[in-house]
Amino acid sequence: MAHILPDGWRELAATGAAQREIETLARLADALPDDYSVYHAVHWTNLERGYSVFGEIDFIVMNRAGQLLVIEQKAGFLDETPEGLVKRYPGRTKSVVAQLARNVDALRGKLNARPDAPAASIDYLFYCPDYRVRQPHSAGLAPERIVDAERRDRLPALIAAVLPAGEPSPEAQKVHRFLCDIISLETDVSALIGRARALVGRISGGLAHWARQLEFAPFRLRVTGTAGSGKTQLALAEYRATLERGGRPLYLCYNRPLADHFRAIAPEGGLIGTFHAFCQQRLRAAGQPPDFSRPGAFERLVEDAAALPVDDAWRFDTLIVDEGQDFHAEWRDQIFRHARDDARLLWLEDPLQNLYAREPVPLDGWVGLRSFANFRCPRPVVRLLQPLLPPEMPIEAASPIDAGEVEILTYRDDASLLQALKEGIRLCYSAGFRKEDVAVVSYSGRNNSRLLAYDRIGPHTMRRFTSEYDLLGAPVFSEGDVLIESVYRFKGQSAPAVVFAEIDFDALDDKAVRKLFVGATRAMMKLVLVISERAAERLRAAAGE
Repeated sequence: MAHILPDGWRELAATGAAQREIETLARLADALPDDYSVYHAVHWTNLERGYSVFGEIDFIVMNRAGQLLVIEQKAGFLDETPEGLVKRYPGRTKSVVAQLARNVDALRGKLNARPDAPAASIDYLFYCPDYRVRQPHSAGLAPERIVDAERRDRLPALIAAVLPAGEPSPEAQKVHRFLCDIISLETDVSALIGRARALVGRISGGLAHWARQLEFAPFRLRVTGTAGSGKTQLALAEYRATLERGGRPLYLCYNRPLADHFRAIAPEGGLIGTFHAFCQQRLRAAGQPPDFSRPGAFERLVEDAAALPVDDAWRFDTLIVDEGQDFHAEWRDQIFRHARDDARLLWLEDPLQNLYAREPVPLDGWVGLRSFANFRCPRPVVRLLQPLLPPEMPIEAASPIDAGEVEILTYRDDASLLQALKEGIRLCYSAGFRKEDVAVVSYSGRNNSRLLAYDRIGPHTMRRFTSEYDLLGAPVFSEGDVLIESVYRFKGQSAPAVVFAEIDFDALDDKAVRKLFVGATRAMMKLVLVISERAAERLRAAAGE
């Protein structure tokens, strides 16, 4: 079976052309031997021109020798013109020949631009599974490089004919690193609980690329990054790289929902959990199960785990702390006891997401890396937040999405709150989002929220966390159409459309700004604020409106 990168593609819920590409991936994975690696959804960017993506390749197949075969897939009908094959879209056409040539040339140029450029050859195939090319000699491509509907069943065999398996070569590892680091194929770990994972090609200026280019010993890296800057993508890349080296990684965070989600998207191997779950696991392995019925059970849990000796079974080659702003200094020391002598240590944090008012953890002698670019949220969300943030913790709009402005709905009392929330959900639906794309996030915690008590709000049934877990440790949610969570539990996650509701404060102080920042930056495409009238006045005044 061929190696498919990035992983997680089988879980994608795709439609249209994306679904056809997933079907092709399934064929290649099953039909090609493990001599081949297939890279999909390959994107790149011109750094000098900002975030604008100008190239796309559907698939790149690499053999054991590090040689490449670019495959461009076009589903549906094509036009055969005097200038060659073209694909028609609403209001425009694309030349297949020009697109293929441009993409292959750009790929070759980026590969050759590396200081240690591998000697990789690049060939191509054009795959149109729904269309039979009537005049292949005038299509503008070599006929033997066209795999149309008549030959689609032979696609794997034709790939093997054009790109034989070859002999293993050190060049292959260089090409692999190029495809994973420079083109930066990473999994975007910002996804709604329970949803199929979305895979994105991180542009080459992201943390998953730059942070992993640093070389120093011992490797101690503190990344202070704003929401949506790619911190968890970096964690996933480091976690996967450790497994590929034959090492054992440990990933720890503070919030259980983030740990559950990271476990769902990370490859098997290593250990993933919250800090408290890790302490509990250690105690159970030592035959000392904690008693949570006692007062101060969680403090005692940490103390008892800290008293245990650390043998080789509990040492790791890479230690990753995510949500570092939520950790105490004494937890730091306890975690680092589990590092091997030559382990890589990463500490990922965002001070603006410090909702528990904890002091920053000192990390003396560590290399620091800061990133203020938010790749996840649409630009209007960033524009809303920028005037509210302190100068030392700015946020930069780096997303190519410049969606509609943030919609603000106000309320006076409980009745108008429910009415405004219903309207907020309706606005998301009318904008084309499905029920599984929408999340309602409450500004209040579970104990103080009025909204989290409802099973139904108007015509919408709410899907809530029941505070229970199944036999496999997964969180159990109630039946419902729209997910509703507190801002504390939804920290570290995101959804395409977010209705950030129950926002209320007397003054726009530091705590209010942090909660607004966390809730607003959960939105990937659309944000609706449901805010009290008095809080809305203070927000408008702070924004200079």
